[in-house]
Amino acid sequence: MFDDGFSAEKLFNQGYSYTYDDVIFLPGFIDFPTDAVNLSTKLSRNIDLSIPCVASPMDTVTETSMAVAMAALGGIGIVHYNNTIDQQVDVVRFAKAHQFPFVSELIFVSPSESIHCGDEFGKSQTIFVTETGRNDSSLLGIVTKSDWERLSDSEKEGRVSAYMEVNPETLPSSYNFKDVAGCIASKKLKFVPLVNEDEQVVNLVTADDVERMNSLPKLGLPSLGKDGKFLVGAAVGTRESDKERLEHLVKAGINVLVIDSSQGNSEYQINMIKYVKRTYPNLDVIGGNVVTKYQAANLIKQDVDGLRVGMGSGSICTTQEVCAVGRGQATAVYKVSSIAEQHGIPVIADGGISNSGHIVKALSLGASTVMMGSFLAGSNEAPGTYEYKNGLRVKKYRGMGSLEAMTKGSDARYLGDTAKLKIAQGVVGSVADKGSVLKFVPYTIQAVKQGFQDLGASSMQSAHELLRSGTLRLEVRTGAAQVEGGVHGLVGYEKKYF
Repeated sequence: MFDDGFSAEKLFNQGYSYTYDDVIFLPGFIDFPTDAVNLSTKLSRNIDLSIPCVASPMDTVTETSMAVAMAALGGIGIVHYNNTIDQQVDVVRFAKAHQFPFVSELIFVSPSESIHCGDEFGKSQTIFVTETGRNDSSLLGIVTKSDWERLSDSEKEGRVSAYMEVNPETLPSSYNFKDVAGCIASKKLKFVPLVNEDEQVVNLVTADDVERMNSLPKLGLPSLGKDGKFLVGAAVGTRESDKERLEHLVKAGINVLVIDSSQGNSEYQINMIKYVKRTYPNLDVIGGNVVTKYQAANLIKQDVDGLRVGMGSGSICTTQEVCAVGRGQATAVYKVSSIAEQHGIPVIADGGISNSGHIVKALSLGASTVMMGSFLAGSNEAPGTYEYKNGLRVKKYRGMGSLEAMTKGSDARYLGDTAKLKIAQGVVGSVADKGSVLKFVPYTIQAVKQGFQDLGASSMQSAHELLRSGTLRLEVRTGAAQVEGGVHGLVGYEKKYF
């Protein structure tokens, strides 16, 4: 074997803290096509995924729409807890009630209410009338925006019961997308509500939705639990009140729990892990965040089912700057995965993912999945609304350590909920519109497969074997090499990956 490049063991034991951009892999030998690459993996000890993608538990990243889309793609979304218990539980329940990879905006009123202006329809063209005006009661009728606009002013002031359409066409929520699309086409419907066994509306499918789905890349195997429902995870903190939150989340059907902390090597997290393991022995628990072998070993001793790696590597995180604590993400992933692998514990590389190359590096350095925040935050499925800044369509994206997020309760993640003075470890910013994750994630996964092919790794297991055996060779890139490795020397350009 030629002495070319360095093994990961040698490279990451020289006293330097490397980021993904600092390192580059040397190509291997290709003896298989790109489409033969298998990226199926484990999120935790007992949770399997078709793709190694996890949506971060941040309040500008993962709520119902993101959780549903990620599960449909074969990944998983972890629902944030920067809200009330009821709100988080509702997100989990709503996500698990879905069969399709998208969520429509549903607006409800009671029969005695009135619709005073068109803005009340929001983005939807339909308002549902239920017994109580909430989504947890039976459907009585519907009001379409086009029908409402044709009413006289006096009629609009009246109760919706006077003009709603009763007994609207509905379909069971258990129907698959192909069946619903076929019904819409055969009956020439503009839309059809999907209802559960209690006649409660759980989704709305329009003819435009059908057309949009048919234009997207073909989806792979979805992430489903034993009950046939989408896999959905949730995060909690380490406070005593989080035990009550967890009880409700378990009843709502979460498949995996993330104990969320910026520094997971604490007695608070260890005590919470012990409580969860004792109270819910069948629930997989992911601990973290950690960046060192010592931290990881402490949580592994508590029998965690997965480890979340990263401290200060996210684009909106300032922990390393404010607290002078953390680690370059490439080094952190390699170090933690090297000990986690000995115990059969999957590692989630959390933070620092800006492109498909970063995903290739994280997985090849020992991670089983990557957790993404900013990479997903500008999507249609992320919470929030789009706005324009300097002519660019953007969405808000904020760190859970930002002062703005801390006012809603995320300060507990940084062990600062009892502190008299709040110190920010994150910022509030915005990210560009990226469209739907249902489109750009499949293209991203294809790019990751091409990266694996260049390395000579046909699967996640193969990549990890190349890493541990020393066959996978790496080098550190100088600043000039990083410039050379990107687009350079042009007056202007437009970067499109698909």
